Amino acid sequence: MAARLFVEQPLGALALEAELALPPGAARHVQVLRLQPGDEVTLFDGSGDEWTAAVTAMGRSEVRVALKSRQPVDREMKRAVTLAVVMPANDRMDGIVEKACELGAVAIQPLMSERSVLRLQGDRAEKKRAHWQGVAIAAAEQCGRSKPLQVAAVKTLAQWLAELPDDADEQRWLLSPVAAQPLSALASKAGDAGRIVVLSGPEGGLSEAEEQSARARGFSAAKLGPRILRADTAPLAVLGWLSLSGS
Repeated sequence: MAARLFVEQPLGALALEAELALPPGAARHVQVLRLQPGDEVTLFDGSGDEWTAAVTAMGRSEVRVALKSRQPVDREMKRAVTLAVVMPANDRMDGIVEKACELGAVAIQPLMSERSVLRLQGDRAEKKRAHWQGVAIAAAEQCGRSKPLQVAAVKTLAQWLAELPDDADEQRWLLSPVAAQPLSALASKAGDAGRIVVLSGPEGGLSEAEEQSARARGFSAAKLGPRILRADTAPLAVLGWLSLSGS
């Protein structure tokens, strides 16, 4: 199987047989694999299509390829699912981003709440966001997605809830054991909603006031069974259920 490589350059604007230099990360990948001129790679730019390309030149710092063919692909879920996750501690967010991309989420919104252990602001928050976007791109290269999950800028839960628009075509689910319905019941009510937003709290959960604020913004509480799942397990369990059920 040809290596899959993400490039930010819009490939649709280029003609077939056009040559381009791969970005540094993709070039390093080709060099590590010891590919040679004539070997094929698969490129994608986030538009939804893939391009077959052939290596034309290998240098110490530059790898050039020529586009050979373009293929439309569709490996996305039927509904666009966003995970709004209060960031867990100890770098577990890396795993959430990676697995969420593999399972089909279109976006992750990193959040901070009253009980957050991990708190990020300013340059540190942006560096983390860029790192997580890199994790998502690597996951997309591995799993076959042509549209990498998008990682939004870090926000507080209060700020994010206040900025949410009124949207009749969006289902909003809050993961909570308090006055919650089974996930299957909420899913059956979703109908043809084009988008689902899943809000998941930190270690220790959201505060009562935070849950009330979420409900006021249209979130319905969902429970995931008789056991309490970890902060990094719960959102992925929902996403896996949606992905495997064909949503």
